[in-house]
Amino acid sequence: MNRQKEFENAVKTMLKIIGEDPNREGLIKTPERVYKAFLHLTKGYSQDPKEILNEALFTSTNDEMVIVRDIEFYSLCEHHLLPIIGRAHVAYIPDGKVVGLSKIPRMVEVYARRLQIQEQMTEQIADALMECVKPKGVAVVVHARHMCMEMRGVEKICSTTVSSALRGVFKENLKTREEFFSIVNAPQNIRF
Repeated sequence: MNRQKEFENAVKTMLKIIGEDPNREGLIKTPERVYKAFLHLTKGYSQDPKEILNEALFTSTNDEMVIVRDIEFYSLCEHHLLPIIGRAHVAYIPDGKVVGLSKIPRMVEVYARRLQIQEQMTEQIADALMECVKPKGVAVVVHARHMCMEMRGVEKICSTTVSSALRGVFKENLKTREEFFSIVNAPQNIRF
């Protein structure tokens, strides 16, 4: 049996277990739709974030903080397969190399498109950037809403979880860390 059919049969089984008829009009194509949705939502398993970063490394004399802020992402929690909706803020201080700016959101997307816990994703982003770009330091902050807390369990709507990962000078130097957090937490009134 191919993977798609096996997945679709599992969805049909779940529908039956909860008391639904997988053959009724509104559900007849649901197993196929869920399969396609999960292929998209978990496409990070077939991508290598380090390869993405290594494709766009450039020599630079810049040694000041580079921040990509407000990177929106969607993920699925590995405990309940429910959505995580959030924003990541990623900074690094170059040490002879910079990475193409679009590669940072792409890397975040790769890790987000895997079954995740927020804390681990935050660490993975920081570690990949440190390993590939070899900067003086990396800082990552992730703010997210977890539907496993909002739709079930404690059912606390709009509660936000914040996680951070600091590497190199961001961890060692208080002023560098404070500069990063002041930029990330500053209100954004920029118009282009």
